[in-house]
Amino acid sequence: MHANVERIGTMQCGVGESPVWHAGEQALYWTDIPGSTLWSWNVFSGQINAWALPEMAGCIAMTGNGWAMAMETGVFCTPQPRAGAELTPVERLATVEHARPDMRFNDGRCDRQGRFWAGTMVLDTSLGAPLGKLYRLDADGARNGRVESVIDDLIVPNGLAFSPDGKTMYLSDSHASRQTVWAFDYDIDSGTPHNRRVFIDMNAHPGRPDGAAVDADGCYWICGNDAGLVHRFTPDGRLDRSIAIPTPKPAMCAFGGPGLDTLFVTSIRIDNDPLSGATFAVRPGVTGLAEPVLHI
Repeated sequence: MHANVERIGTMQCGVGESPVWHAGEQALYWTDIPGSTLWSWNVFSGQINAWALPEMAGCIAMTGNGWAMAMETGVFCTPQPRAGAELTPVERLATVEHARPDMRFNDGRCDRQGRFWAGTMVLDTSLGAPLGKLYRLDADGARNGRVESVIDDLIVPNGLAFSPDGKTMYLSDSHASRQTVWAFDYDIDSGTPHNRRVFIDMNAHPGRPDGAAVDADGCYWICGNDAGLVHRFTPDGRLDRSIAIPTPKPAMCAFGGPGLDTLFVTSIRIDNDPLSGATFAVRPGVTGLAEPVLHI
């Protein structure tokens, strides 16, 4: 499928990740993981802001008055940053105990009830070390200062998303040896996934499964890393369409814009590609869902 793809600004992230639409500000926020930077772009003014972070942040989530960020050593929070000002010193919400020191958080988001989910990975993905875990942070965890490990044996956890009713959780592993998206039945009262099954075998489609989002129809959009595509799969796992992105390594997508009808796509920088690491806006002809706020 051909779509009108526009570039936002001129910044190039090392690994652009975790785009989140902030409706109150009418702005997109996202993170550059190796650049340890939080970015924002206002849809009306076009203003772009950047704030330095104390650690690499794999994913972010809105709180009632700012942001939560899953970084290298735990989950932190900061008040809403101001343009032209340094980021207010972050506060640690929870600590994580990694299996080895060279690990960090990667993809994550809140479920529909406001629990923060995020996965960890070994920095050197060439090792293929299945030491990553998927963690949950809820109000109890924030009070105790700990995240709870729920799923293990992950190499590069990605593609976390929830169905519109919150009763299905999606999770991918984007490592070349896995390339699988799983679906789980999700208990919205306890925040517990169960009945894990293969939702998409990405070996049958172009690209490795990376970051993802769910639209208002319940379809699952996932970046096809290395293929320069974003795929839309129906709730029964059927490929519905693919949209080309003008760089080979799209990283994560999220719906936003005033009508939630824009799909924002971040990407990863590679050599000899001036558009790599850029953030793009696409009008796919469908609408998304508002991103939940972390409740702690």
